[in-house]
Amino acid sequence: MSKCLLHSVKIIFLFSAVLLLCCRSFAQNDTTALKTDTTALKADTTTAKENIRANLKTVDNTAPAVYNINPWSTAIIGVAATAANMVAINNVLHNKRDLTPVEVQALRPDVLNGFDHWALELDPSKRDHFYSLSDKSLTVVLAASAATFVLGKKTRKDWLRLALMYYQTQFLTFAFYDFSPFGPLFQNRLRPYVYYDYFSFDDRKGGNQRNSMYSGHVANATAATFFAVKVYLDYHPEMRSKKVLLYGLASLPPLFVGYTRIKALAHFPSDVLMGYLIGGVFGIVVPELHRIKSSNLKLNTYYNGQTGGVQMTYRFGKQKKGLLME
Repeated sequence: MSKCLLHSVKIIFLFSAVLLLCCRSFAQNDTTALKTDTTALKADTTTAKENIRANLKTVDNTAPAVYNINPWSTAIIGVAATAANMVAINNVLHNKRDLTPVEVQALRPDVLNGFDHWALELDPSKRDHFYSLSDKSLTVVLAASAATFVLGKKTRKDWLRLALMYYQTQFLTFAFYDFSPFGPLFQNRLRPYVYYDYFSFDDRKGGNQRNSMYSGHVANATAATFFAVKVYLDYHPEMRSKKVLLYGLASLPPLFVGYTRIKALAHFPSDVLMGYLIGGVFGIVVPELHRIKSSNLKLNTYYNGQTGGVQMTYRFGKQKKGLLME
């Protein structure tokens, strides 16, 4: 077990001690004991902070390079892809025609499968709360996943390379959502929100209500957490026997995001499941294609001053052949 994990265990133990001390103070109502416990807590907290700072200053420069990525081309194409995603959101996904009264009246909740019907049995009055919570949860998941590059001693020296690869994973996941036949550009599934008579027709008629399939929030959240686990395992091959457990734990944050999206009446459970599967693929495959290994297949981006794209290379013995996609 790495020292980073040991520090995490110490922090969890300290947090448990804090809870125990609080319970004792409330139960005993002893002012003197409370002051003593508070003093001890401050000392323990100071020690924990010092340990965290010391760990962040420690870098394992002996760890070999794990990934190969072209930083300049990745950054340039990433900016272009992000711009394309923004254009798609504003001019395609949010520019669909409004629903008509006939379409809304023709809805038949009874034809939905049992798995998805749950989305029609929720409390509509809590929609705004969960909608806001889903956006905040996604932000936290993305930031926390990116923070793993700084927290790990072996990954800290490669933080820029990993950050660019993380960015690439995110914009590819986003682009797949925007432009693939599985996303709302081709799919027009109505959101659960439309089925609720609790809301007025004017509130439900917007063209954005045709974008239920699939959950982009969940796709990007899963890509982030799976990416973090994939990178951790590649830098710590001794932990690969625990990968099922780690990916299981990494599934919890995006599934929570999916839960909030369902409660916000934005998606059906099957939309969340599809987003989870697609995001998981990107979170694992992108770093795997960049990994320096004996495998003959590699993925990278390129830019020659006039055009850019994704370069997929496969080596046949000593002969190297490249496939360029512009």
